[in-house]
Amino acid sequence: MTRKNDLNIAIVGAGYWGKNLVRNFATAQRCNLKYVCDLDESLLAKHKAGFPFIRISTDFNEILCDNEVDAVVIATDAPLHFTMVEKSIKAGKHTYAEKPLTLKSSEAKILIDLAERNKVKLMVGHLLEYHPAVTYMKELINSGEIGDPLYMYTQRVNLGIVRQNENAWWSLAPHDISVICYLFGSEPLSVTACGQCYLQENIEDVVFTTIGFADGKFANIHCSWLDPHKIRKMTVVGSKKMVTFDDMEASEKIRIYDKAAEIKNKNGANSYVDIISLRFGNILIPSIKGTEPLSQECAHFISCILDDKPVLSDGVDALRVVKILEAGQKSLENNGSPVSLGDNKCLKKKNILPTSRLISTNPVKLAKAPESGIFRT
Repeated sequence: MTRKNDLNIAIVGAGYWGKNLVRNFATAQRCNLKYVCDLDESLLAKHKAGFPFIRISTDFNEILCDNEVDAVVIATDAPLHFTMVEKSIKAGKHTYAEKPLTLKSSEAKILIDLAERNKVKLMVGHLLEYHPAVTYMKELINSGEIGDPLYMYTQRVNLGIVRQNENAWWSLAPHDISVICYLFGSEPLSVTACGQCYLQENIEDVVFTTIGFADGKFANIHCSWLDPHKIRKMTVVGSKKMVTFDDMEASEKIRIYDKAAEIKNKNGANSYVDIISLRFGNILIPSIKGTEPLSQECAHFISCILDDKPVLSDGVDALRVVKILEAGQKSLENNGSPVSLGDNKCLKKKNILPTSRLISTNPVKLAKAPESGIFRT
């Protein structure tokens, strides 16, 4: 039943990933999923059978012209994002688009300015920023628990899904880029990327990328759909402690290593041992509440509109990611030459947390240890 103060939402693109958005918005609090739009009528019929209260449509303009629709969620193929998001914003709709927001940073800038002028919220689906484990890592960094974050590296590899219209960099790296920028809260300055095309011409199957930041931090991303292992893991090395997030772990997703290396007084030092002190402490495994990241993301979008809150993964966040993707692609095309991001003035403080603290007060401590349709995505 529709409630008066609910947010009326329409979802455009109901295929591979869109079906998950339909499920979450259809069951979200303070939300009325009014429309699901796709060109595939058989797909629409399945959604109608699952959620009889929704309206189905094959006409995007029908949604834009409906004054009762407050917000539009766009989960179409990435090449369609710019045009559809632009039309949605011009129609006065708060707009959520799946990643990447656009394929060009110039287009992302246009959408940011347009949303500001039309006084609507613009959000991009950087899903991992809403993962409870990533939220916890951000809290660790904000609190100073691990000291100063020095560097981090991520692995996002598997055998498949092999894309035909984009390489592994554009397909897989946006998740890790968004998390790296969120956790570091620093200005990215340069990107160096190397990759190889083994299965298809001019489509890299594996890419290794290094991102340099203004304050000396750097991050490495390894992404591939041609690998024997399925790995979704990231490691942050701090000046006091180190932390890993393994998304393939069913329950023990976060591990905090009380390990560090410190430089002692070099004056009068006679050996390596006199200069560098290594600390090997305990491993802490906090209990992370198993909340679905997508449900957190959808709830955040609703709350940002109804409660007029700042958006975590907003247009500025999206622009930053697209600029890094562009630079990485240029580096790939130039045989791994570093590419400067130039005047990258899009940084803002990223201390927004999408949820309340989701951490158990009883962590485990271990002993010392050395797509097909045009509207689908």
